[in-house]
Amino acid sequence: MIQLDFKNPKPIYEQIKDKIKELVINGIMKPGDKIPSVRELAQILTINPNTIQKAYKDLETEGFIYSVKGKGNFISQPDSSYEQSRRDDILVQISKLTEELIYLKTPEESFLTMIKNIYRQKEVNKNDRC
Repeated sequence: MIQLDFKNPKPIYEQIKDKIKELVINGIMKPGDKIPSVRELAQILTINPNTIQKAYKDLETEGFIYSVKGKGNFISQPDSSYEQSRRDDILVQISKLTEELIYLKTPEESFLTMIKNIYRQKEVNKNDRC
């Protein structure tokens, strides 16, 4: 489910967040699915439970998971107001990255082709799951 790269300079809690987001975005985990408890995941990954707790807290703040007292943590149903806010944040990031690509003399067509390929691949993956 989650594999960590201890040589990666990215903090462990961010790697955990990214992996869980990736599982949700790719449809492997769906709204309502239970995720491992902090203690369970800490044992599986052999890391400090506080690291898992930080990742889960951030994921809850970002709207990817919710917790039920005494039951555990679950994947959230996307919230439309959160989705719009997050979409706006991502578009700002893409804008900044696009400006950097322009500075690095990246051809517009290669950038657009890459984006189109990502959309096509997601569409193929979506159809494969049906």
